[in-house]
Amino acid sequence: MRSRPFGPGGAPVSVIGQGTWHIDHGDRQQAVAALRRGIDLGLTHIDTAEMYGDAELVIAEAIVGRRDDVFLVSKVLPSNASRRGTVTACERSLKRLRTDRLDCYLLHWRGSYPLSETVAAFEHLVAEGKIRSWGVSNFDDDDLDETLAIAGEGKIACNQVLYHLNERAIEHAVIPWCKQHAVAVVAYSPFGSGDFPQANGKGGQALHRIAQAHGASPRQVALAFLTRDPQLFAIPKASNPAHAAENAGAGDLVLSPDQLAALDEVFPLGTRPRGLPML
Repeated sequence: MRSRPFGPGGAPVSVIGQGTWHIDHGDRQQAVAALRRGIDLGLTHIDTAEMYGDAELVIAEAIVGRRDDVFLVSKVLPSNASRRGTVTACERSLKRLRTDRLDCYLLHWRGSYPLSETVAAFEHLVAEGKIRSWGVSNFDDDDLDETLAIAGEGKIACNQVLYHLNERAIEHAVIPWCKQHAVAVVAYSPFGSGDFPQANGKGGQALHRIAQAHGASPRQVALAFLTRDPQLFAIPKASNPAHAAENAGAGDLVLSPDQLAALDEVFPLGTRPRGLPML
């Protein structure tokens, strides 16, 4: 499993991680088993949020005795992101996750509280040892500019954003901004949340050809494309251990320039939308 620095001066983190949105909706033991299998195979970056129902409780069960093996991320809801509310929300997540610290803590999306309050809370939590770093989610480049003006260089660890083969809007401005400031870009819903290319379509056929050349699956090829650059990470969700193993198989898959160009052609970037897409 490849790893790369997570943000400015950050620790090495697995390129492919594990998302947990709706992981609490199915068979709990299967979910726990999937997370554990993922950790075994190097999917040590585990992402969750206070908004994700009981996902934090599922993760707590999965990482018993293995906390030091994982890079654990959670998020505060915008409605809780005042200075005091952020601290309270973090402490609540720590309790549910049965841990004493988060490796990174994110603002889930921008809300009505001033960013200065949330950033001040994040810095307080870092000073207290309750989080090791902080970042944002669903931030466009202008939001990132404002956050940078408040926090200064070297503070924003990551921006977690919607990114898949049929939704490449972040390539217009967000990825260049993050590259300039050494901020990690974390792709959520990398399979498109029900929008994965059909096998009989032009894009699906291209994925299949490239997958055959590597002895891989189309989904592994998609993950390799989305993590092709040094600042990119992806956090697919797995509902069972077999899916976790398939995701992990993308961790060492590197596509050739010709293969990247072929995918770029069948999944065109398109024009920049007025707002940043998000789920």
